[in-house]
Amino acid sequence: MTAAVVVPETPVLIAQDVTFRIARFLPDVDSEVHWEDFVVPMYPTDRVLDALSKIKGDLDGTLSFRRSCGHGICGSDAMRINGRNRLACKTLVKDLDSSKPITVEAIKGLPLEKDLIVDMEPFFAAYRQVLPFLIPDGHEPSRERLQSAEDRAIFDDGTKCILCACCTTSCPVYWTDGQYFGPAAIVAAHRFIFDSRDSGAEQRLEILNDREGVWRCRTTFNCTDACPRGIEITKAIQEVKRALIFRRV
Repeated sequence: MTAAVVVPETPVLIAQDVTFRIARFLPDVDSEVHWEDFVVPMYPTDRVLDALSKIKGDLDGTLSFRRSCGHGICGSDAMRINGRNRLACKTLVKDLDSSKPITVEAIKGLPLEKDLIVDMEPFFAAYRQVLPFLIPDGHEPSRERLQSAEDRAIFDDGTKCILCACCTTSCPVYWTDGQYFGPAAIVAAHRFIFDSRDSGAEQRLEILNDREGVWRCRTTFNCTDACPRGIEITKAIQEVKRALIFRRV
């Protein structure tokens, strides 16, 4: 006689009402931001993005926020959740204290357009200014530019950036100085400054040597803590500073 196989019961997830306190701003109506509460039934494994979608679909169709892939790749749904910059698509209800209202507001330091949407143009303007593309030496190559794994590893961390602006808009210097390049732009420059195939390092270093460049960093580590991709942003900024001091990359 064969022994009976005991299959453990699958735990049943129960949806609970969770209050989301959302910072609202309707430019045609409001002169300043105000808060509105929405109660939404949520499972512990639901994401904040799921809650926002339910609110917009079932409770208030005027709620505005950005989203695209929903999987932490596009970076479009960056926002402040319980006072910290996060991606709504990667933030689970079970990782927050849902016994009290979960606050959701737009990221700081960029012009607010509506509700959770900010104008990203100043962020991308700084990104473009550091020349975030390969500047090769000489003529167009006749074959692939080869690179060793060791040379790639020097800048590989920075290639994970998804331009969500979580790091830059968590920086207290950026909040008060709109001319500062910000962490994301410096990481983009670092990615090419230390690329063995690139010839534009000196040009980028000169750009970042400006008074609003890399020296404005106060090493608070806010940017590193905020990065949803786990990039060691503060380390990259320090490496750019050293490269400027010693003019050696």
